[in-house]
Amino acid sequence: MTELLTFGETMVSVRTARPMRLGGDAQLSIAGSESNVAIGVARLGHDVTWLSAVGNDEPGRLIERTLRAENVGTRIRFADDAFTGFIAFDQPSHDITRVSYHRRGSAASTLTPDETTAAISALAPTLLHVTGITPALSDTARAATLAAVCTAFAAGIQVSLDVNYRARLWTRPEAATALRELLPHLHTVFASDDELNLLTDAEDPVADLLNTVNTVVVTAGGKGAWSHTKTTPSSETHTIHSPALPVTVVDSIGAGDAFVSGYLSATLDNLAPDARLTRATTSGAFCVTAYGDWESLPTRQDLTLLTHTQGTALR
Repeated sequence: MTELLTFGETMVSVRTARPMRLGGDAQLSIAGSESNVAIGVARLGHDVTWLSAVGNDEPGRLIERTLRAENVGTRIRFADDAFTGFIAFDQPSHDITRVSYHRRGSAASTLTPDETTAAISALAPTLLHVTGITPALSDTARAATLAAVCTAFAAGIQVSLDVNYRARLWTRPEAATALRELLPHLHTVFASDDELNLLTDAEDPVADLLNTVNTVVVTAGGKGAWSHTKTTPSSETHTIHSPALPVTVVDSIGAGDAFVSGYLSATLDNLAPDARLTRATTSGAFCVTAYGDWESLPTRQDLTLLTHTQGTALR
């Protein structure tokens, strides 16, 4: 058994601190929304498993080694006939990060329904987390995502979705079609304000989504986040807001995944909705204070550090 199961594509990442065309030093790491979440939840003390396919190559081995070093359990298929995806980050300006993908036809895009449903049956997770990135990779990855959420929901497993729309992978109409078929099998949805209309055409998207899912969490960067749940038996919507923590933002890449990891950790700890949101915003704040998708994610012992005044030396 595992507390959290997630799956999707993780890529080898190359990051430069200036425009990549100029060459120079680069940092090699890994990046992927679902593995970012997996690392974040594992650092917060939970049993986590990540499922995917990578190429039978050195980049694939780097991904496996990194995740295992972060105490994330892995179910990895090493593909001989496909490659490990690659992502490049560079900075044309000090506060702008540019992303380049090299992932079409990658090993992760060959994920199948049999693989995802077999993992659910074998691991019986408490919670399944998926994103809107995986179904954008290929028809088989889309089928694998749908099969997984249907299987988990039918088994009484909590299922969460982070919309995580990527315009370079598919169009908004394509995303809307694929994501809306997942809705009947979800408990929690994470979305930014501009992603809600991918899930519903209603004038009040949150109210409409709460007719299907239990909780809608809406993120708004520096403005914080809102959690909306429908209470029973009154069927009124209960809304909680958590402001963003006042930290110096160095790099916003991965902040949404950090937020989700904090929220899911608190969910696994059976914390109240306000405490879930607080841990989520705290985890997100840690992420933006340093470069990298996951490197600065907090441990459970770190969670109170941001209550100290900036510049404090803990001796």
